[in-house]
Formats: sequence, structure tokens, C-alpha cells
Amino acid sequence: MSMKSDRSNFAATRRLAARLVVGLSAGLAAMLALAASQWSMQPKESKLTFVGEQAGAQFEGSFDEFTADIRFDPKDLAASRFDVKIDTASVNTQDDERDDTIRSADLFDVKRFPSARYVADRFTDKGGNKYSATGQLTLRDITKPVPIEFTFETKGGEAWLKGLAKIKRLDFGVGQGEWKDTSTVGNDVQVRFALRLKGAS
Repeated sequence: MSMKSDRSNFAATRRLAARLVVGLSAGLAAMLALAASQWSMQPKESKLTFVGEQAGAQFEGSFDEFTADIRFDPKDLAASRFDVKIDTASVNTQDDERDDTIRSADLFDVKRFPSARYVADRFTDKGGNKYSATGQLTLRDITKPVPIEFTFETKGGEAWLKGLAKIKRLDFGVGQGEWKDTSTVGNDVQVRFALRLKGAS
């Protein structure tokens, strides 16, 4: 083999090694960026609540069981995503009779639809630490767009994600038979969330 051929093979090997280094570096950078925006919800400190109206008076409730897969980076909204899953049977309004009614077939129908889900992947920076998004809520097997407004505040490796959404329960079939009457139970429901987050390790 000639010296010219040896030099050619060596140069080709160097080019291949350089491409591998660039590829590995890009992959590592992408992994680090993803890790930096991935958050772990702290269940004991996080709340998902709602406010409704019954017989002309407001009442508050919460969901005791839910999960939230949060990937959010104010500098990379395009790669951000919320995926929240709610155990509808975990509804808690501090009134056993009302909770049983909400779980019934005419409202949440938890036997047929044991969970609800909210997914958002399009976000808008409203300035400061305020943001908005329009995600898809699936409830009673009905999926419709629901906008949210929220704040995102970080300190060290932790963050608070707080916000609200407004929905109309009848849009999702939550109210069959006599419960379609909005003079008894209001159609408008405000959902509030306060999620305590920690950066993924």
C-alpha cells in the first residue's frame, strides 16, 4: 500500500471520527435540554380544584388523585408540553351525598369513564411570568379545546405552576336527565391548579 493511500485512509478516518463527535455532542445537548425542562410534580403539595354552583350558591371541590407530566421551558415553548390525568372518582367536595351524585352516570359516570385527561403543547408568552395555552380536555370520552392561563415561577431547581381554566360542563355531557337543568347546577365551572414542581434529576 502506498504512502498516498495511507494518508487518504487516515484523513477519511479523521473525518468519520469528527462526524461521530459532532453527532454525539448534538445528541447530548438535546438530552440535556430535555432534562432541563422536565419537571416532577410533588403530589402532597399540589392541588387541582374547581368551583361550581348549586342552587344559586358556589361550592368548591378537588380531585385527590391526579398526575401531571410537565415539560416546560420559557425559553423553548415549542418543545413544552403538559399532560394531566385525573382520577374522576377521587372528586371531593366535602359532602358525601354530593360526591356520590357527581360520580353517578348522569354526571361524571366514573364506572364508564374513570379518568379525564388534559394535554397542551402550544403556549404563548404573555410577558413576565404569565403564559397561556389551549389544550385538549377529554372528559366522558368527549374531547374539546380548553384554554388556560397560568404563571410559572422558578427558584433554584423548583417551580410553582399556578393557573385556571373555565369550562362549561354540558359541553362534555356532564349533566344528563334532570341535571341538564342549569338552574339547579350551573353550567360554568372554574378549574384551578397549583402544582409544586421539582427539576428532574
